[in-house]
Amino acid sequence: MPEPRPGLAGGCACGAVRYRLRSTPYGAGYCHCRICQRTSGAPVMAFATVPVSDLVAEAGEPRRRRSSDFGERWFCGACGSPVAMRVDREPETIDVAIASLDEPATVRPGFHIWWESRVEGFDVRDDLPRFARGRSGENPAPAGPPGPAQDPAQP
Repeated sequence: MPEPRPGLAGGCACGAVRYRLRSTPYGAGYCHCRICQRTSGAPVMAFATVPVSDLVAEAGEPRRRRSSDFGERWFCGACGSPVAMRVDREPETIDVAIASLDEPATVRPGFHIWWESRVEGFDVRDDLPRFARGRSGENPAPAGPPGPAQDPAQP
């Protein structure tokens, strides 16, 4: 498997939005929150972090939409493909959608967040740490059956 490196490129499904990363992505993980599920139409999304200044547009400009009270989603305005997520409490970084990379296998997620809202029946067969919500100040939850689906924007 190739190793993550600076200079990785990516973009949307239709090619209207293209970008390059000037640094090696880090902090890669799977997100099972209801907002990611609804945004992607999939049970989970995978993200990796870079400094916001290291995400360089090469073609097109992603549209931005405030998706919650804590962040915004970046996506292609032509095809709707998710490209990135920006979280207010971390203004110096941006989380790039790993599947939008040309070589997504070079970035391996190392944890699961929002485990409590994962889609029941979606079989996750890894031993990565699972956090009920975010990673901040939480200990990983044991791998087991999910709790009821919850919207992360709701307390």
